[in-house]
Amino acid sequence: MEFGRYYEEFEVGAIYKHWPGRTITEYDNTLFALLSMNQNPLFIDEHYARTQPLGRRPVLDSLIFSLTVGMSVSDTSGKTIANLGYESVVFEQPMFAGDSLYAESEVLEKRESASKPDRGIVAIETRGYNQNTELVIVLRRRYLTPKK
Repeated sequence: MEFGRYYEEFEVGAIYKHWPGRTITEYDNTLFALLSMNQNPLFIDEHYARTQPLGRRPVLDSLIFSLTVGMSVSDTSGKTIANLGYESVVFEQPMFAGDSLYAESEVLEKRESASKPDRGIVAIETRGYNQNTELVIVLRRRYLTPKK
């Protein structure tokens, strides 16, 4: 099984559907809040969250981001030499414990490295959806990947 792709294997416009998805549990959300030291009561105090506009504890945006990127790695950046950065991250709507996250990535552009002939730069947009195929997150990133 391959993990990631070489520069030559990317085609602008290609879409990779990432599998499997991931159902997010209350435990995942609480553990991630504690591991990342996010002590906002909205994420760790159910009673407090019930008094807020959403009426319950949402999943941390940073957990959604981490899972979405992680889902994309085996199909896209698994061979990456360096992550060059995230150009944008937009959270479209909240997720809640019990929701499932699914993702796909589209190749936006690619170009050879100007200084290193053995590698190239790839730009992708990764989109995350919930179990109802509603858009949850959209992120764009660039990374440096080797040539064959």
